[in-house]
Amino acid sequence: MGRLEQHLSNFNNTISEQIKNNRDISVVTHIDCDGLTSGAIITKALIRAGAKISVHTTKEMNSTIIKNLQSDSHDFHIITDLGGGFAKQIGEALGQNWFIIDHHEIPQEEHDNDSVINAWKYGINGGIEICAGGMAFLAAKALDKRNSDLASIAVVSALGDRQDQGERKSFLGKNLEIVEEAKTNGSLKVDMDLLLVGRETRALVDALAFTSQPFIEGLTWNRDASLALFKSAGIELKDGGRWRTPSDLTEEEKRIIIESITKFASNQNASQIMEELIGHTYTFPVEEPRSFLRDAREFSTMLNSCGRIGRSGVGIAICMGDRNKILQEGENILLEYRKLIRDYMNILTNERWRISDSAKCVMVNGEGIIPETMSGTISSLLAGSPKNAGKIIILRTNGEENTIKFSSRKSTGCKTELNLSTLMKSGAEKFNGIGGGHDAAAGAKITKDKLDGFLDYLEDNVNGNINQN
Repeated sequence: MGRLEQHLSNFNNTISEQIKNNRDISVVTHIDCDGLTSGAIITKALIRAGAKISVHTTKEMNSTIIKNLQSDSHDFHIITDLGGGFAKQIGEALGQNWFIIDHHEIPQEEHDNDSVINAWKYGINGGIEICAGGMAFLAAKALDKRNSDLASIAVVSALGDRQDQGERKSFLGKNLEIVEEAKTNGSLKVDMDLLLVGRETRALVDALAFTSQPFIEGLTWNRDASLALFKSAGIELKDGGRWRTPSDLTEEEKRIIIESITKFASNQNASQIMEELIGHTYTFPVEEPRSFLRDAREFSTMLNSCGRIGRSGVGIAICMGDRNKILQEGENILLEYRKLIRDYMNILTNERWRISDSAKCVMVNGEGIIPETMSGTISSLLAGSPKNAGKIIILRTNGEENTIKFSSRKSTGCKTELNLSTLMKSGAEKFNGIGGGHDAAAGAKITKDKLDGFLDYLEDNVNGNINQN
């Protein structure tokens, strides 16, 4: 038995014992897509096993959250997509009554802690091969093989964390195994298609205009140019009274659209744009056609939107199978989220003083406009823009209680050896803050009085380490 199997078996034995003794179990998870899916997978598996359980979300792990866990009424705690670097504190507060299920890089001493079930401990790259949702899925299957029907939710989590890093947006490592499992149980269909956003739900013009990965200069964020492209290509935009979506396109229409985009982008890097515009799509055939849950990428965006605007409960309920009134709520949340993103991007475009651009790094000041919960979304969008290609994006926003939150991303084509998780974690610790994440996406939080020192630290380390190829 491998080390991972051994730890999952231990998880099963411990949790089964808790359920048998009628103990109260709490699941605490992060607010993003990976957090909501991992929390929902574990919660669903525990409910099926007959557990007394409640689930809560939080923006981050910190000493206040740990104190709250210690003083609440639950007997046992499962923390998903959070808690890396906090195992010692959690152990001191909760004794043996906890597990962390996660995929963020962790310090070496946590590799020896049996309460930590983390991808990196088992030689699995948590940045690209599995996320917290995938790890939660493995734990759920250890409780009961029948939980393999939750594989599709683990696929959503991997897309939410942008782990479709293989050729043509395919998956790697454990994620690929989870995709195969979802295909085998009939809950997932994988195709090669145009990667326009909103495949099932957005009118064609909006789907093209709001596709930002790849970013097509002149088309992305430009509805008029997108409309003109469809008109000149002779593509019907309506079917009777209904706006057509990308999922309605015929193979011939897709070919015509690809040709039109190639011509439009001929003065840009058209071959690279095509490389990114055609790839694997992940569809859930059991969901209604034209539902925002049918395309797994749209599903992941909806979950991110729930968490980012303070409606995590809606996202968790949908992951766990609620399909009644809650679906309409999910749709409204998605529309609100999209509008907020457009507003924030417009402000950053218009208030140029907020962006400091050097050869190797783009520093963005989002203080006063971008809420802390949206910092990751906006930094990811900036990282997808061609004018930032090859650079590191570092966005800062106001956090709670006199803090500043930093979100960093490697943009498309960034060749640096610098590990952003190490950069953020080491830097934050120097200034009594907290930080961490992944090689290509990480965050940190410091108090406002340390801002100037932390900015100097970032500038020195980023400019000293980027290898521009």
